[in-house]
Amino acid sequence: MRYIAAQYSVADATRERFVPAALGIFGHGNVAGLGQALAEHADTLPFVQGRNEQALGHMATGFAKASRRRRTLAVTASVGPGATNLVTAAALATVNRLPLLLLLGDTYATRRQGPVLQQLDLPGTPDVTANDAFRPVSRFFDRITRPEQLLTALPQAFRVLANPEETGAVVLALPQDVQSHAYDFPAELFEPRDWVIRRRVPAADELAGVAALILAAQRPLVIAGGGVIYADAQEQLTALGRQTLIPISETFAGKGAVTEDGPWSVFGVGLEGAPTTNRLAERADLIVHIGTRLTDFATASQSLFTNPAVRFASINVVEHDAVKQGATAVLADAQLALTALAAELGDYRVPAEWAEEVAAARAAWLPVRAAALDPDTRFPRETQPELPVTDAVLTQGQLIGLMQEHARRGDTIVAAAGGPPGDLQKVWDATDGRHAHLEFGFSCMGYELPAAMGTRLADPDPSHRVTAFIGDGTFVMMPTEIVTAAQEGIPFTVVISENHGYQVIRRLQMWRTGEHFGNEFRYRDGEAPTGLAAGSAGGLDGDYLRIDLGQIAAGLGALVRRPTTAAEVRAALDETRDAGGPVVIVVPTIPHADLPSSEVWWDVSPAEVSARVDTSEKLVEYSVGRAQQRWHG
Repeated sequence: MRYIAAQYSVADATRERFVPAALGIFGHGNVAGLGQALAEHADTLPFVQGRNEQALGHMATGFAKASRRRRTLAVTASVGPGATNLVTAAALATVNRLPLLLLLGDTYATRRQGPVLQQLDLPGTPDVTANDAFRPVSRFFDRITRPEQLLTALPQAFRVLANPEETGAVVLALPQDVQSHAYDFPAELFEPRDWVIRRRVPAADELAGVAALILAAQRPLVIAGGGVIYADAQEQLTALGRQTLIPISETFAGKGAVTEDGPWSVFGVGLEGAPTTNRLAERADLIVHIGTRLTDFATASQSLFTNPAVRFASINVVEHDAVKQGATAVLADAQLALTALAAELGDYRVPAEWAEEVAAARAAWLPVRAAALDPDTRFPRETQPELPVTDAVLTQGQLIGLMQEHARRGDTIVAAAGGPPGDLQKVWDATDGRHAHLEFGFSCMGYELPAAMGTRLADPDPSHRVTAFIGDGTFVMMPTEIVTAAQEGIPFTVVISENHGYQVIRRLQMWRTGEHFGNEFRYRDGEAPTGLAAGSAGGLDGDYLRIDLGQIAAGLGALVRRPTTAAEVRAALDETRDAGGPVVIVVPTIPHADLPSSEVWWDVSPAEVSARVDTSEKLVEYSVGRAQQRWHG
């Protein structure tokens, strides 16, 4: 704890505590060692008590993402389920290249007590514990079986945390007996230490290669990812668009990479992108991907780039990501590389024909987007009589429109799984100082609410509203950290789109099979039998579950509102903006009323054999998209 409290990150001449606080829940595996240390050093490393270990991991990752990977929080958990609850959080941090420090209790190193409580007790591998589950989802893992091992483990852990090319989950597994052992550590270990987060300088020849591809292209397109934001390169990217008129699209993590609207801004790309952007991507002869892992959502499962002449260039600090699609790569910090690239391109502008095509695509999408978000035009239910009848009068798109209308400079919206992040990727305007915090690398339900709390801790300015936008499915999965927010006085807002279930997966079911099953929140059809004996239980086809989400939230300590109309939502957002603790706004939304399609394919195959539904037509549709997949290198 003394060592952690003495570590600092240094980036662009700004020095700050790398780990300013610890989060955790105590059990027998960490209370006598880590717990005692946290109590003793609470003045230098404050401790926040949590309710769910996975949520605490997400809170720390949300803090790290909002801090541009320059800070994180430590999370401690007891041995056994307390520790393994954090496996999901570790995977999310590693997939998204975000620093997370986990201090986990482990079973006894001495083994004389064994088998002990929560020990795996595997006869063939006695040295394996439950914490070995973290090895494949972490960037650094070490089990400390002797106190002196910390002399090398701690610096290595922070080296990984501070390195943008390697960062992710860092796990120190600490057997509960070793935690309590004494050791004569050198005093120098506890001296303050700076970890410089370096900007990799672009090589001139690599930069020239990318510039040459752009100068030769007739239809270039940029795909901007989260690396642009982590490098604080948004202004440089926007300036490049302004200078060259190269159209710039964004991934989920890259939402907000373009800071102002202009003829170069063409919105999201891929499976949840704007359909007009995807048409541009199909015609592009050069894709420049910057700071992105370029996952299947961005590439429409490698079916999006259909121009036979398309080539790829990239800017990334991670070589593994830079060379994707066989790209001509610049291994460099995005801010430095974009500044140098702009100078290399000079007075270059995209060909007039391509600029006109981009302008036409923007002109086609903007009114469609505006109509989908308009909360003051009644949704025409009569045109879709098959939609379920509920107390909702707004669509999820209209709810987003109201939140967009309310959003101010400095505000952040957080989303991660289900329909909300996809809808925000398609229509949210994250320019003019508004921020979008979208986690879709691991698409983790339950991330949003604690991550919004982490975002608030990273940005304590009360004039900046932090809002987690989630569905009712996510809320009932992990609402517990509302208690922590109430306890700590953490002001943030949760807006729940109450559409009665996992509706985005239901939509996928209907797309790929024509049948939905097990995704809506419904009672069993008819009178539910006692037990679930085969053949006796009805299907989940009854009325929607009667769940009072507001009552749950209020019981956990939140200020709650349940508006239904546009005017009521406006009032609820306005009157709760300056609340001093957690706010939950539950808004009924019309199930199955979706935003316009992105009009691209995704590689999710229908069942080739089904006794319930004829999937032959769906298989034909799938094979048509499958034929568009390309390998680019």
